Amino acid sequence: MPIRTRFTIWRPLAAAAVTLLTAAFLTPTARAAPRESLPVYSYDDAVRQAVWVDTRLDGDGDGRTDRVAVDIVRPREPAARGRKVPVIMDASPYYSCCGRGNESQRKTYDANGAVVQTPLFYDNYFVPRGYAFVAVDLAGTNRSDGCVDVGGRSDVLSAKAVIDWLGGRGTAYTTRTGATAVKAGWTDGTTGMIGKSWDGTIANGVAATGVKGLKTIVPISAISSWYDYYFQQGAPLYDSGPDWLSDYVDSPDARAKCAAVQRRLVEQAPRTGDRTGLWKERDYVRHASRVEASVFLVHGLQDLNVRMKHVGQWWDALAKYGVERKIWLSQTGHVDPFDFRRADWVKTLHRWFDHELLGYDNGIDREPMADVERHPDQWVTSRSWPPRGTRTTTLRPDQGVHPGVGALGLRKGHGAAAFTDDPRLGETDWAARIDTATPDKAGFVTAPLTRDLRLSGSSEVTVTATPTTPTAHLTAVLVDLGPDTIRDYAASGEGITTLADRTCWGVSSAGDSACFKETAPRTADVGHTVVSRGWADLGTYADAGRGVPLTPGRAYSITLDLAATDHVVPAGHRLALIVAGTDKDLIDPPADTPTLTLDLSRTSARVPLVGGARAFAAATSTAATSTATSTATSTGTASGAATTAPDASRSAPADGVRAPRPAPRIP
Repeated sequence: MPIRTRFTIWRPLAAAAVTLLTAAFLTPTARAAPRESLPVYSYDDAVRQAVWVDTRLDGDGDGRTDRVAVDIVRPREPAARGRKVPVIMDASPYYSCCGRGNESQRKTYDANGAVVQTPLFYDNYFVPRGYAFVAVDLAGTNRSDGCVDVGGRSDVLSAKAVIDWLGGRGTAYTTRTGATAVKAGWTDGTTGMIGKSWDGTIANGVAATGVKGLKTIVPISAISSWYDYYFQQGAPLYDSGPDWLSDYVDSPDARAKCAAVQRRLVEQAPRTGDRTGLWKERDYVRHASRVEASVFLVHGLQDLNVRMKHVGQWWDALAKYGVERKIWLSQTGHVDPFDFRRADWVKTLHRWFDHELLGYDNGIDREPMADVERHPDQWVTSRSWPPRGTRTTTLRPDQGVHPGVGALGLRKGHGAAAFTDDPRLGETDWAARIDTATPDKAGFVTAPLTRDLRLSGSSEVTVTATPTTPTAHLTAVLVDLGPDTIRDYAASGEGITTLADRTCWGVSSAGDSACFKETAPRTADVGHTVVSRGWADLGTYADAGRGVPLTPGRAYSITLDLAATDHVVPAGHRLALIVAGTDKDLIDPPADTPTLTLDLSRTSARVPLVGGARAFAAATSTAATSTATSTATSTGTASGAATTAPDASRSAPADGVRAPRPAPRIP
């Protein structure tokens, strides 16, 4: 365990570790294969080296191939003994513009240009354990040549070029412009990539090239398809495009040289939401068959920056091709596991890299595939994910016994429900008024559950809707109706509070502390929890890649993809399906203000339930327990019955967490 401290720096006793390791080799059990790498190498004496790798690209059009800057921290002793080490690599655009981690750390350098601080704990912790840490400036950022192209060829291939060099298949130089080549003779050619957000996205993209030598990736809160970062089925999720993001991280040199790249990012990413060749190039899911590396995926179930849709489609594609996988799902938003489950994270990551890069048989591959945070700091595991026995179950909305009150069950629905798009409202407003008929939503709920019901995986909602205008956007959400205490993902910190105390993870140096501020869960008491979300432009009904104007009065059918989730709706709670228009702060409104009428006989939700339809039937049986009866007194609503619009100025009530729009919008 780390030492908790405010003012002092913890430093492992390397000499003691060496003594223990030497003693182990003198015992009869020493012949057994090692199960854990130990901190036996000096961090103070580590080699700190900068090289510039030739990418064989000329993204900035200056007539010479771009070189990307690579800062290396590696133990000195193995090379002196003729031993080679594996690499842990984080390729990032953020090392100078924005920083990494909860404390926004940046790279720092000495007077000779050698790296002094690399952000996060990776070098402090893993270098003494016999790994090299490699921090790559993506093309167009910090000390690298080229241009940022936001997940495209330049981003991905500039990182891939480094892995090729580490494997002896590329060329690097001692300076940015010099001619002195340098080889990576100190590494065994095996690499693991890690990173959060854009960094983890690049790990996904590089893995999808099938590059030799990449043994594992650890993508944290990462994108799997850039189209789905900016749009969902034609519905715009942000009021800016990749050109804004590129400009945000570009180095001064890149801003001066990369106007042509910026123009392409504008011209080939139209705000119509049409899928162009630019988006196809940035879709890693379609190349999942090339992935040879294992994948340890970490994501927040309530991440509204890089949404859980990225998890579901990537995970399912990897499963299709038999990729070795592991997953952690937290209740947080866009948060690193170092900041929501620190001790377990460092231990697990250590074991994962030992197994995948050093080949240690430590049993991690035989442990449960999934860890899921069910309540703040309360975790459960699943042998597989989604769990065995999960079945896609078709749930159908229907008119209720009272006007404007909708039900959700297994039987085919009938009749209609109508709502008018109100861009002032969103999912938390709809859920808070689920038991009141309002004109801005169509809501359908089950009876109070008599048993727990677990959703695990991705859902989809098919609607047949008749609009009154040529443009219309749709939202579908699944909601757990009932009281709970959750991580407050909508607040500052997205589910964590940063504390003053620090804990230390590895060895510190004069310019690079291994001690980081601790965190604690930031919680909220709620009356409902949004479980899964999905959006679409109804104009993409015939082609998800291209929207067209609608004919008012004509019925259109479309299937909305809902984000993956893992959530238990407890006995006594109700499960709700809400269909509405603009989801405030999460999608942008259409050009018009449509009223849409749903044909309930042709509207349904396909939901992954553990136990399938049988579990749903058992959980919604009429033999309600006294607890369930006391929890809810109404079966829900369908829209259109109320004549008074809800108060749009009302803030999110205490029983809901308002979904935030990330700012600034960087993945």
